[in-house]
Amino acid sequence: MLRRDPYGYLALMEHKKFTVKGKVQGVWFRKHTLEKANELGLKGTVRNMDDGSVVAFAQGSAEALDAFSAWLWQGSPKSEVTDVIAEEREPEDYDGFEIIR
Repeated sequence: MLRRDPYGYLALMEHKKFTVKGKVQGVWFRKHTLEKANELGLKGTVRNMDDGSVVAFAQGSAEALDAFSAWLWQGSPKSEVTDVIAEEREPEDYDGFEIIR
């Protein structure tokens, strides 16, 4: 799907689901994920899951998603990430990036 990136250029938008495992709840992981996604110009959502993981749906350029994926391995200052699983998804229409509670 072609969309304008944050700089006004037409870019192919990709959409991925990231499942992040480890110590990622109760350590401000979602807040830091929101900040990083906004910094990279991504759109999507992030939420805690019942199994203790965090799932983020992110849409943007391939370069931004690669940077986001690399950042997810680092996470918030108090998180301890043990795995990040990325899955390709069909593009969706997000208004921005938000935390789902």
